[in-house]
Amino acid sequence: MAAKKRRKPRKEGSARKGRPAGARPSSGKAGRRPKQGGSKRGAPRFPKKAGTRILEDGGEPAGGLWAKILAESARGKKASRGLVRLNAHLARCGVASRRGADGLIAEGRVQVDGKVVRELGTRIDPLRAEVRVDGERLRPEKPVYVLLHKPKGVVCTNAPNERKPRAIDLCATVKGRIFPVGRLDADSEGLLLMTNDGAFAARMTHPRYGVPKIYSLVLRGRIDEADLRKARGGVWLAEGRTQGLGIRVRRRGRERSYLEVSVREGRNRELRRIFARVGHPVLRLRRIRIGSLSIRGVGRGRWRFLKPAEVRALLEAASAGD
Repeated sequence: MAAKKRRKPRKEGSARKGRPAGARPSSGKAGRRPKQGGSKRGAPRFPKKAGTRILEDGGEPAGGLWAKILAESARGKKASRGLVRLNAHLARCGVASRRGADGLIAEGRVQVDGKVVRELGTRIDPLRAEVRVDGERLRPEKPVYVLLHKPKGVVCTNAPNERKPRAIDLCATVKGRIFPVGRLDADSEGLLLMTNDGAFAARMTHPRYGVPKIYSLVLRGRIDEADLRKARGGVWLAEGRTQGLGIRVRRRGRERSYLEVSVREGRNRELRRIFARVGHPVLRLRRIRIGSLSIRGVGRGRWRFLKPAEVRALLEAASAGD
């Protein structure tokens, strides 16, 4: 007669099939745990996320049942009215770039209403707050908007140790600190906006707003319809597939093709990479238009201030992407 196998003792805290250790059986809805997010009748449940701050607002007492959460919406608008980031305010005042302003804040050189502020991401009311850097009170600069016809060989950087000619060096007579809106690589030329308005620059460059930029291109070789379809439909680059281009063929010869191309993205050297991918390297690239703003009438290496109506038209074009 075969000996019976001895049962192994169950380890303490082990679980039966389908039930976690220590869990009690439940029947009906009463024993179920409420789903994260709460029911329609009850107050909502907010999962904790890194970087989420729960703040008081609207006079609610500290430690109330549910504090309102101030968060940035998908479109970048803030729930808190009239408040801007301290680093953005310092940049608007011409002190430094936003990254440089973060350094000043971290070093304890910035005071808001008489108190040293070291927390990055601090928000202030620029109309009411008194901001000082190294003891000197700041006042926002008047917004400046410049159209520059950038020549080849000029770079779009404000780095002080740059050896190549910089775009800001061509605008040396403009008072205050300005910076390029987006980039044109050193081998490209044409319309470049310069400003001290960070919000304006973001609207002109972010793909979400889709402000069209028009370029005049000269390509090597005679581009055929198959390659034009590839460029129009989008090609794969290291960052992913491009959104496609608006292309108008101006002229095609045996050794050169002349195109006018519309772009709404603005990736690094995007047009050069796209046409190199379809077998027609760019020989010359010139930006001739941003939105309704044209380079016409501005000589190479020259600049002029934008008119208020031109700034409004550019912002209206960006608003279409909201």
